[in-house]
Amino acid sequence: MRDLTEGPIKGHLIAMAAPIAAGMIFQTLYFLVDLYFVGRLGGAAIAGVGSAGNLAFLVMSITQVLGVGTVALISQAVGRKDQPYATLVFNQSSVMAMALLLTCLIFGYPLAMHFADTLGSDAATRAAGATYLRWYLPGLALQFTLVAMASALRGTGIVKPTMTVQMLTVIINLVLAPILIGGWGTGHPLGVAGAGLASSIAIAVGVLLLWIYFFRLEHYVRFERHDWRPRFDVWRKILAIGLPAGGEFLIMFTIFSFIYFVIRPFGASAQAGFGVGTRVMQAIFLPAMAVAFAVAPIVGQNFGARKKERVRQTFRSAALFSAVLMALVMIVCLWRPAVLIGIFTSEPEAISVGSGYLRVISWNCIASGFVFTCSGVLQGLGNTWPSLWSSASRLVTFMIPVWWLSTHPGFTITQIWTVSVISVTLQALLSGTLALQQMRVRLAA
Repeated sequence: MRDLTEGPIKGHLIAMAAPIAAGMIFQTLYFLVDLYFVGRLGGAAIAGVGSAGNLAFLVMSITQVLGVGTVALISQAVGRKDQPYATLVFNQSSVMAMALLLTCLIFGYPLAMHFADTLGSDAATRAAGATYLRWYLPGLALQFTLVAMASALRGTGIVKPTMTVQMLTVIINLVLAPILIGGWGTGHPLGVAGAGLASSIAIAVGVLLLWIYFFRLEHYVRFERHDWRPRFDVWRKILAIGLPAGGEFLIMFTIFSFIYFVIRPFGASAQAGFGVGTRVMQAIFLPAMAVAFAVAPIVGQNFGARKKERVRQTFRSAALFSAVLMALVMIVCLWRPAVLIGIFTSEPEAISVGSGYLRVISWNCIASGFVFTCSGVLQGLGNTWPSLWSSASRLVTFMIPVWWLSTHPGFTITQIWTVSVISVTLQALLSGTLALQQMRVRLAA
């Protein structure tokens, strides 16, 4: 356990955000590695994997429910020096993760096939998406147990074991991807099926490694059989904090699915370009997301310890860090967007769409980083509903205008990205207002 209620806030932010960012980069490499090798299979394969991979946002929305609730309750318990309750929350989170894993495997396959059929622009794209999901779904299901363990560690201020495990799993994926996708050394390429299978195997190894860590090395929160009996009062607390955060990812899933649907008339190459662009942008946003992930346990521990000024200082420092990092990211995107997209596809139209996406969306960077920071603060305070209302505003400020534009002659893809920039800027203003209001109310109480 690491005590975040003492010492310099900026030091804690850097010490936690750096390994979190590294771990998230390795986690994102799952998609980028698959995308790199799938890109050699053609535009339909890229579009299929990209659109089908969007289903990961739906699973991530559910893992966020579990992860955010677990981090908030455990970090606040650590701040109160209540180790038994922190251990109870961890074990209840693990039980919930197992239940969600089984549910995902039982109901995920029919949902995944329908999802791939709905978003694919043509038969080849739909077939590639369905095949990829068939083999990637076990890995998505295992994310629940992975998130439960990683969130428990983050709540106690420990992040390096998770980073190490993610690094090792990406190495496994790097080794398996060319073998399974391209048939290197075997002569039996599996194509997009190999991409899904490589990721599922790598994630399974990651779960196993974290299990070993908890049983052999972790002492503050650990598996206790007597805490495995479902405690629905704890479940309700996890859900009360986590559901709004999960709703944020569900809204992201809805928005990205909406974009794939709206750009179907532009063909598979357009969908492929957007798919590559979103994966690159997700990787680019990682520094700001890492800061937000570090903010939650720092705010949670200090909130539990009733140290108001340290909570406020965390918000100010994190907002500044995020702004600087995302300004640098924006410069990179504006400078060479085509180079970033060209790493994953050689199709001219896909590169054109993807680079145009990065060039416009990069103006979102600073605003998006601020939104992430506000979300992290609200998670630490234990009230994530304002973040949900902030995200939900984009259903009005983005989806409605884009749908209206799509029904008129002269509709272009660039119009979608422009509306997105405007809607995220408005979301940032709303997020800041709500975060400041919640700090005033909850710190005063």
